[in-house]
Amino acid sequence: MTTPLPQEVALDLLRNMVRIRVMEERCAELYGATKIRGFLHLYIGQEAVATGVTSALRPDDAVVCTYREHGHALLRGVPADAIMAEMFGRSHGCSGGRGGSMHLFSLEHRFYGGNAIVGGHLPLAVGLALADKMQGRDRVTACFFGEGAVAEGEFHEAMNLAALWNVPVLFCCENNLYAMGTSLESSESEINLTAKAASYELPAWRVDGMDVRACRDAAERAVTSVRAGGGPVFLELATYRFRAHSMFDPEHYRDKAEVEAWRARDPITTLSAALTEGGVTDAEVIEALWDDARAEIEAAVRFAEASPLESVETLTRHVYRREVAR
Repeated sequence: MTTPLPQEVALDLLRNMVRIRVMEERCAELYGATKIRGFLHLYIGQEAVATGVTSALRPDDAVVCTYREHGHALLRGVPADAIMAEMFGRSHGCSGGRGGSMHLFSLEHRFYGGNAIVGGHLPLAVGLALADKMQGRDRVTACFFGEGAVAEGEFHEAMNLAALWNVPVLFCCENNLYAMGTSLESSESEINLTAKAASYELPAWRVDGMDVRACRDAAERAVTSVRAGGGPVFLELATYRFRAHSMFDPEHYRDKAEVEAWRARDPITTLSAALTEGGVTDAEVIEALWDDARAEIEAAVRFAEASPLESVETLTRHVYRREVAR
């Protein structure tokens, strides 16, 4: 059972899922028009996870993500303008146009990527949390990753050290069943991911990642424990991406009937129906949320198109080399 939410909280959750969906669908169109280039990994279908979990965080908490991070960045307060400009590779992007879709970053919003290496950011999350603990700061680091990262050595190293050092980190495993084109069952001998995490002596439980209220409830419970000094917590958020792994993916590995079955549990339509049937809101209010999101993202697209490319004079900025004695 999920906790009943006040009207404004429920509408805010719906609003943020809609914002992510509109942005991601627009990015797919822009990719097809070659306005966005390189790799593009969309979050369509998984919106409940980022929305529910980030709603339980404070602005001074840290978030570390994978390359499917556009929605997380948006909800952490990174302006849509800066996100879209980064997608376009423009200098007004949140990473100066150097990172693109996979490397969104904002120190101001304590959003530490967008990281392209599977599992490579888990030790970074442990380090951020350790720094907060050593400095006596009342903060939590939320680390989002897919189930494919559980097969990486960094996952086990991060779990072990986080538990050993009792650092304030929330591990959020977005289990969408397929690490690129490989199903969990064909790559892992033990598919109970909470059991793996629990083997490192930290609390771990499974959450319905298609239900934003369940995600919020679990995250609030976990964050409260972590912030109180209870050590790291692991959440397995069972979710599903409606689109392919990336825009380059021909998606031959999933049955269409499976995709449609998950689409029937679309977190946006599910919450919309629950709120209208419960008398919390109506179709007119919900349509206004979509209109507002479309306006926000179209303004961001215009900003990105008007943003300049990086000048040649700055191409060596942030590029380092080590002088080796001969």
